[in-house]
Amino acid sequence: MANRRCLLALTRYASTLFSTNSSLSSLPTPLPLPGQSLKTIASKLAHDYTTIGPTRCSHWSHPRNFSSNRDTEAEDEDEEDAEDDDDDDEEMCESSEDENVGNASASNFKTEYTEEERETEAAAIGYKVVGPLDRSDWVFKPYEPIFAVVQIGSHQFKVSNGDCIFTERLKFCEVNDKLILNKVLLLGSSSQTIIGRPIVPDGAVHAVVEEHALDAKVIIFKKKRRKNYRRTKGHRQELTKLRITDIQGIEKPEKIVTGTPSKGSGKNPEKVAVAA
Repeated sequence: MANRRCLLALTRYASTLFSTNSSLSSLPTPLPLPGQSLKTIASKLAHDYTTIGPTRCSHWSHPRNFSSNRDTEAEDEDEEDAEDDDDDDEEMCESSEDENVGNASASNFKTEYTEEERETEAAAIGYKVVGPLDRSDWVFKPYEPIFAVVQIGSHQFKVSNGDCIFTERLKFCEVNDKLILNKVLLLGSSSQTIIGRPIVPDGAVHAVVEEHALDAKVIIFKKKRRKNYRRTKGHRQELTKLRITDIQGIEKPEKIVTGTPSKGSGKNPEKVAVAA
């Protein structure tokens, strides 16, 4: 069956050649003979083609309609890709310029707070700015046997008169400013203890800002194994140093003064001689 199909295809091809070219009409048309093999017919057709020449048989009656031209399509795709890359580069440049402008504007622009906003934010943290320290104010007061537990932000501190504490950087206050710490959770002394629910209503702790400083550097190291990912970063937390000057809201015990014996009290009384 396969030989027969090949033979029919060859005969069709030969018939089209003879019908289109007038110069080939003199050549005999190859027809399949019963005793002739396929190989002999193919060799004969090849011999006839070589004698006539390829230029005379190059004409084909049926036009070929190509669905697409691969070269032109590839060139068009390359041009489109180049245009897309140019557009992407322009967009990236524009976005980078916008980011730079935004960063510059953010660095130059500082949020301005009103007095009410400052008071509300400071009250939410747990303090109130009274004002600068006067020359007549005496910071270093004698020790009093009372203590308080205050909350500043998310941290709690147990303080007494004259103590120094370090908190996170407090806004809206400068060095030598007087503060009132409002969130007092507990007050205690040798005679009584007052526990707030959660805040003692009449409790207040007075403090003075001594310094704005930076904490020791902390190294943050990140690594992902087998990913070639390593990041090292340092951080120094901003701190504010406060000195506690006074604690209010609890009765302060009276100072017990222990009397020292006088010089003459320890001596024996002198004997006076009485004349007879």
